[in-house]
Amino acid sequence: MAVSLLLQNPTSFKNPNPLLTTSRSTPPLKKHISIIYSSSAAAITSPPTAYRRPVFNFAAGPATLPESVLLKAQAELFDYRGSGMSIMEVSHRGKEFDSVIKTAESDLRELLSVPDDYSVLFLQGGATTQFSAVPLNLCTSPSDPADFIVTGSWGDKAFKEASKYCSPNLVWSGKSEKYTDIADPDSFASRQNPDAKYLHICANETIHGVEFKSYPIPKNKNSLLVADMSSNFCSKPVDVSSFGLIYAGAQKNIGPSGVTIVIVRNDLLGSAQPSTPVMLDYKIHADAASLYNTPPCFGIYVCGLVFADLLDQGGLAEIQRKNEEKAGFLYGAIDGSQGFYVCPVERSVRSLMNVPFTLRRSELEKKFIEEAAKEGMVQLKGHRSVGGVRASIYNAMPLAGVEKLVAFMKDFQARHP
Repeated sequence: MAVSLLLQNPTSFKNPNPLLTTSRSTPPLKKHISIIYSSSAAAITSPPTAYRRPVFNFAAGPATLPESVLLKAQAELFDYRGSGMSIMEVSHRGKEFDSVIKTAESDLRELLSVPDDYSVLFLQGGATTQFSAVPLNLCTSPSDPADFIVTGSWGDKAFKEASKYCSPNLVWSGKSEKYTDIADPDSFASRQNPDAKYLHICANETIHGVEFKSYPIPKNKNSLLVADMSSNFCSKPVDVSSFGLIYAGAQKNIGPSGVTIVIVRNDLLGSAQPSTPVMLDYKIHADAASLYNTPPCFGIYVCGLVFADLLDQGGLAEIQRKNEEKAGFLYGAIDGSQGFYVCPVERSVRSLMNVPFTLRRSELEKKFIEEAAKEGMVQLKGHRSVGGVRASIYNAMPLAGVEKLVAFMKDFQARHP
């Protein structure tokens, strides 16, 4: 079957998909695209291993996605596996989407070895919504205490939002050090409240590039650890059983924006504060298998494709190996530049996902970012709150992208001694 699309800017169109053919008989400024596809899932072919997109996207999020995932989503977009409907049109209660969400959950459970006594929820609202949902679900009243370790901007936002729904205790903050390090958890263990309902951390701080390499042990009587894993979710193996609750926005490592994943131990469900909005009550979503209302269907579908891709690559141990290789190569270039490039983060807690750095001559940073973009390396500008340069090298960033960035860095340094 074939379907015709109309593109208004054909001069900027680059055909990355061998399934696409173009007609030369079309008028100027309009190009006719014939998409030839089969309703059989088996007919969707994977792209060659060579990276064929015009740019390497180093954005912190929404971030780059695997080429194979994008091409498969493209091929299934118009007619999802012979249903006669786009994947964006199928009912969230129909058999097509039922298979999508169940397969996505099953593959995620396999990737992270999620225990049977945990629920996996596909929600909306981003991780920021969970800053409210967590205390509302885990604290029985606004007077209940909760502990927070703050290692960056997102942890700080979670701490401040929680003050509306519980009594947060700041166990430790890296703000005085500009969020460039994480103190030894043993040094502030005594500051934890034994009556706290949970201990909250942000596993990886996207803005500042600080990542927990081992997780603190909660001293509360329930030994309950909660983590925002938005920017390093599925980047390495994690012992889910050591957490009471994990939450993560999808748009860094596992899909488009609009999906938030919550993994929560089942015994924590059902005790939400009476004022909890229905859409923030984990038990309601768990009982409805994430289908209490219309979920972000297309986003969940793409997440499912990403989970399958991660399994095909060998699982999260192999993904961690690749991420460590990429990060090691980039940090090595920074540290080996004789101070031309500087990463402010203490080496022992440097993120594998987000690499911030500055140039010794700060007036060159804008030029660096502009020239890199011209060479096909985009979204390298640091967060507006800290400036500098930031390269986010999530799972889907190929080694070739990091290699190209490092080569550019060396050339730029040579041209600006």
